[in-house]
Amino acid sequence: MRDEGIPVIEPAARVGDPVEAIDTPALVIDADAMERNIAAMAGFARERGLKLRPHAKTHKCAALARLQIEAGAVGVCVQKLGEAQALAAGGVRDIYVSNEVIAPQKLARLAMLAHQVKLALAVDSLQGIEQLALALQPSPASIDVFIEIDVGQGRCGAAPGQVAQLARAVQARAGAGLRLGGLQAYHGGAQHLRTAAERQAAIAQAAESVRTALATLRAAGIECPLVTGAGSGSFVFEAASGLWGELQAGSYLFMDRDYADNEPAPGAPRFEHALFVKSSVISRGASHAVVDAGHKSHAVDSGLPRVWGAALDFTNGGDEHGIVRGRPGEPLPDLGATVWLVPGHCDPTVNLHDHYVLVRGGLAAGRVASILPIDARGAIR
Repeated sequence: MRDEGIPVIEPAARVGDPVEAIDTPALVIDADAMERNIAAMAGFARERGLKLRPHAKTHKCAALARLQIEAGAVGVCVQKLGEAQALAAGGVRDIYVSNEVIAPQKLARLAMLAHQVKLALAVDSLQGIEQLALALQPSPASIDVFIEIDVGQGRCGAAPGQVAQLARAVQARAGAGLRLGGLQAYHGGAQHLRTAAERQAAIAQAAESVRTALATLRAAGIECPLVTGAGSGSFVFEAASGLWGELQAGSYLFMDRDYADNEPAPGAPRFEHALFVKSSVISRGASHAVVDAGHKSHAVDSGLPRVWGAALDFTNGGDEHGIVRGRPGEPLPDLGATVWLVPGHCDPTVNLHDHYVLVRGGLAAGRVASILPIDARGAIR
């Protein structure tokens, strides 16, 4: 029974509210900018005959995944099985867990999910393949298996020369529901190299690893259906290589501060900032103002947020506070004033919030169009 004396945590606004009525701190999406970003990436992939499978770990929201699919994406990626389950519950029917799943209890959950949606999984070991096949018994569901290769990240992934052995192991378990989907080739370390030339060089090296893996498969008489990978910092280069057939970029949807600090790649669409933390000034000193959005409102692993629309600098104020200082000629905001922050890293910032507040008509004079739950918040298993 609900205790009437305990307040319920509610969204920061109601549909129809003006922007100024949004309580703070709040995670706000400029829906018009986001939709332009969705259209730009979908158009880029379509014009080049490439599949687009955006990474939903960025937004963790079934409604936003469905928007991307409606715009032309073939499905979405996630990194965690819990994310896949949350999005499937929200109506997303084509999901690729682009990560290794080894624990038996997780594989049991994955097997159940494979009976409900079109599902794929990355593997980089014979043990992973064997345990997946066992988990799908006794009534196997079909699942696409992508062999992850290490293309320079130094994280997960088999050596390119090992792929034939792994591919044969997948094919040998076709009766258990396993189907070879292709190669997973994602270079996360390339995404935030600041110059376009640095990112291009990193993807050129990644492409050599992909070529080696493809040659190894051909020598074993194995056809590779698809090479999938790429991120928001590098997708132009994977697209130009002629090797990747599917793009997994995710952060383009929101374009956080860290991605925006990259030098744009020639030929890349220009994405707009679409995700913001709305904060309010709660204190003022002689040379600084304090806002109510600290580390619990925005992730700091990729650096601090940037103040949007004003010549102000944001500095660390701790868990609940941010410190704002003016540049020469820029007055400090008044008590109660709104300060808009562009998060340094969108993915973990999203994971700190329960809801999005979607605004149409701009941050200055717009209105709340909808409130969307962050379905996979906290889905780290």
